[in-house]
Amino acid sequence: MATRRPSRRGRWARRLLALLLLAGLVAAGTAWWRAQHWTPDAAVYPDQGVHVGEMSGEVNLRTARALGAGFAYLDASIGGDGKDRSFTRNFESAQQLGLPVGAVHHFDPCIPADPQSANFVTIVPRDTSLLPPAIAMDKLAAECPQRVSEAAVASELTTLVNQIEIHAGRPVILKPSRTFERAYGIAGRIERNLWLTSNWTEPGYGGRPWLLWTANDALVSDVSDEPVAWVAVRPSGDVNDE
Repeated sequence: MATRRPSRRGRWARRLLALLLLAGLVAAGTAWWRAQHWTPDAAVYPDQGVHVGEMSGEVNLRTARALGAGFAYLDASIGGDGKDRSFTRNFESAQQLGLPVGAVHHFDPCIPADPQSANFVTIVPRDTSLLPPAIAMDKLAAECPQRVSEAAVASELTTLVNQIEIHAGRPVILKPSRTFERAYGIAGRIERNLWLTSNWTEPGYGGRPWLLWTANDALVSDVSDEPVAWVAVRPSGDVNDE
């Protein structure tokens, strides 16, 4: 029995389908590449910077500056005793380059404020020329081994804010994650400048205007072999605002 050959119309349909599939793959690959390398339009957001820590690998802040970073925020302390091992190296590099630099403390809701502020001041120098310190809030009290109430989280965070501000000589910047803000509503409880995160689109979860925006939390660039976080300042804003 003879095998029936596909019609000319059928062959063209399969070719068209293959071309459409290829075009879709190319478009997806292009979008993925752009997402990895995307930073906000400098004409709209003229003041941009970088946020790095030991997870960023070996960072070259000179390259970051060449790519448009006008400042650097560095992970410094975590909870009551954690220290970012790259802080001293990155801090000295920023100072040598004359790049404005600020320090980030990562808040642990399981631990009282006192040991956390003590941890911060042991690594971050008292220097009012530094950018305002930031307190990053990602971890939830639900992860604590013992129950910590919402009121206790807000109380200890408020105490930590005051203690770090005494050391820094200037107000802190609050950096809550979307999940943390949803759980505790810190932006509405503590009146400080906000640093929010939302990849590729401006964030709105703080309920009020932000000062800093992590616009791409995994930027692939020549700054490091590992992705870094790229930060934009609100148009007409100033990272030194108090």
